[in-house]
Amino acid sequence: MTAPASTPLTPYATLLGFTRYVDRTGPTKATFVGGLRKQRASRSGFNPHGQFVKALKADIAFHTGGTHLTGVVDVVKPRWRPLYQALVPGATAWLHSLGEPAAVDLAQTRDALAMLGDLPVKINPHFGVRHSDGRAEAIRLHFDETPPSEESVLATLHLMARHMDAVLPHAEPVLVDVRRGQAHHMPTDAKPDQIERWLSGEAAAFRAIWSTAA
Repeated sequence: MTAPASTPLTPYATLLGFTRYVDRTGPTKATFVGGLRKQRASRSGFNPHGQFVKALKADIAFHTGGTHLTGVVDVVKPRWRPLYQALVPGATAWLHSLGEPAAVDLAQTRDALAMLGDLPVKINPHFGVRHSDGRAEAIRLHFDETPPSEESVLATLHLMARHMDAVLPHAEPVLVDVRRGQAHHMPTDAKPDQIERWLSGEAAAFRAIWSTAA
């Protein structure tokens, strides 16, 4: 008796996975997509930044200027403490760059599903902020040791902006490089049509690699 064929995994990417993919070149793209596919098949994956994000959101919500960030280093599991110690200074600097704590509030964002051709990409900001002058920003955090490349910044901000009506209406997308405390905004000379064509091509290649990795 033959074993039933396994159901093929539909190509799918998170915003983080897709922007890391577009950052790669040559054979490393195929290796990366193969790794994503295996991770999806095994349903593995752990986010070590969960408590960090919760502390940062608490500092914004309660206007505490960084006390929750400082405190979370002492309560996180010892194996993650060096990571958190490396992240806190930059995150605190970014928090202070927003201005007076009382002038900024936490805003609720929603996830959205973007379709790039036939590739679904999950758009999932970490949270939103609302300023006292009415401006709103949808925030995506970059935790890597290396700064985000120009390509990954453009891809992240474009895809967030593309679905901002669902994510946080009338907000500006912002990518925050946590370790360096730097906020990246869409360049004023960005050409959305060109970015869209580029990302559509990348998505088609992603799907092709995903299928051949089966």
